[in-house]
Amino acid sequence: MKIPIYQVDAFTGKLFGGNPAAVCPLEKWLDSETMQNIAGENNLAETAFYVKEAEGFHIRWFTPAIEIDLCGHATLASAHVIFNHSDFKGEVVAFQSKSGTLKVSRGGAAQELLTLDFPANKPGFVAGIPPRLVEALGLKPTVLSKARDLLALYETEKDILSIKPNFEVLSEVLTDIGCLGMIVTAPGKTVDFVSRFFAPLAGINEDPVTGSAHTILIPYWAEKLGKNKLHAFQLSQRKGELFCQLAGAGDRVLIGGKAVTYLKGEIYV
Repeated sequence: MKIPIYQVDAFTGKLFGGNPAAVCPLEKWLDSETMQNIAGENNLAETAFYVKEAEGFHIRWFTPAIEIDLCGHATLASAHVIFNHSDFKGEVVAFQSKSGTLKVSRGGAAQELLTLDFPANKPGFVAGIPPRLVEALGLKPTVLSKARDLLALYETEKDILSIKPNFEVLSEVLTDIGCLGMIVTAPGKTVDFVSRFFAPLAGINEDPVTGSAHTILIPYWAEKLGKNKLHAFQLSQRKGELFCQLAGAGDRVLIGGKAVTYLKGEIYV
């Protein structure tokens, strides 16, 4: 069997930036074990698989280690493939997923900007900062909050850049608290906020640009800054730029970014 595969750099307008994702369009679903093996072989933060349905598409995401319930950059990459490498003529792609209906629209910047429409995940305040978390991150945060992921607030962009996690200890802390990943964030020098994201439990020590983390970051910073439109950078080595908005009744987030195709090929399974 031959399966098409694309590798797309998401949340960037140039190659070798943003977050690379593999995208595999399927005519019908493979078994989960095969998809997990493909994701492990690709060894990227995420591999997305999608199947065309009567009303849009169905999407699933796999890290090299596990299937996850939501991934922003691989959804952006999948929409980029549909818009640019298929006969799709619409302006909005609708995906069914484990996190409900997710939409991606194109428009602006000569049709280069793609915007994710995702559910918001407002984090709740966590009382106290575990000493083991301070040990894991090497720097004590000022505030700790929790949604699917743990969110730690710091004072400056310099703090975020200085963090060098102990991933073994961080894995233990996340397991104890019951979170998938670790977001660290602070006000930005030239943007509204900056962040980094660590997910050792998902087989990703540091994710370059994380759309799902921004479903938490956007409502958090919108409330903190008193504004619904936000500009953000994720400060990984590859870096990513995100144009954000808290939408609806505060229950949706819009996450805009660009994407570029790196390669197209075939997998032989």
